[in-house]
Amino acid sequence: MFHAKRHFAHFALATAVAVASLQPAAGEPALPADTFAVIGPITLTAADFKGAFAIAARSKFYHSKPPEAEIAAYQREVGDDLVNRVLVVEEARKRGIQPDAEVVKQQLARYEMRSKHAPGWAKDGARMMDAMKVQFENQSRYEQLNAQVRKVPEPSEAQARAYYEAHKDLFVEPEKLRVSVILLKVDPSAPKAAWDKARAEAGALRKRIAAGEDFATLARRHSGDGSAKDGGDMGYLHRGMLPDGVDQVADKLKPGEVSEPVTLLEGVALLRLVARKAAVQRNFAEVRERAGDLWQRDEAERRWKTLIADLRKATPVRINEALYMPVPKPATPKAG
Repeated sequence: MFHAKRHFAHFALATAVAVASLQPAAGEPALPADTFAVIGPITLTAADFKGAFAIAARSKFYHSKPPEAEIAAYQREVGDDLVNRVLVVEEARKRGIQPDAEVVKQQLARYEMRSKHAPGWAKDGARMMDAMKVQFENQSRYEQLNAQVRKVPEPSEAQARAYYEAHKDLFVEPEKLRVSVILLKVDPSAPKAAWDKARAEAGALRKRIAAGEDFATLARRHSGDGSAKDGGDMGYLHRGMLPDGVDQVADKLKPGEVSEPVTLLEGVALLRLVARKAAVQRNFAEVRERAGDLWQRDEAERRWKTLIADLRKATPVRINEALYMPVPKPATPKAG
């Protein structure tokens, strides 16, 4: 059943809603060791949770070994996602949502094609196909309800404007810098001597510029950057479009000034700040469409989270916390 569990895990994670696990009431007996959760009349086994978490953890952490606190937190996130998936699928059933038979048929055909040569298929293939059919049908119900809940009409002018006024920071055109560059390319694996030589050459070029030579002419002759043909002119760039560390260098320059040699991944550079354009607040008329799109996105997410929260409130949920790693307590600061 590995494949079935894998599908279940990935699908559960798609809900992406973290809700605190419900604790048993005082005096309530602990859940059996082989039970992960009881969700109304439905039981998830410990194997369901362990299989889902193993697959989700491989995807999230790859081959790294994260801190125990991070693992413990992610266990709870995966566990809550599993519970939420069950709740959503059951709600879809109550609403009379039927699986898309044609989509399920195609998914089963692809699954059989991938799996039919696996060891044990002759013996267990029919059982595995039955299990996957249930999973694909549940996926279809989930996706249909998800789409229904998230189907939000376009906002009115008043709604879009209210969103704009409440989120003006999303509609700011960031500061732009117009920068020219002379890049002396160095292979990243080159020995230290090659990097030292490039830095010395960049320093010499900077002195020539300070003595009156034209930056653009020197860029055409010496730069290995694609902007060399334009005299090193890279045009106006938003913050974040420049390589790591270059923003900080440009911040210290006044228009017309040339930086000290800057070591980058691809070599050593001289930067010249040509001009700086301040950040600009875009007015509502300019961003009306984007404001509406963002309102729809946020409203769809709000409706989905509301559905999950309502289902959690309406359905008794018990989770076997013993299957989770304990959350480490924060270290107590030492006195003095």
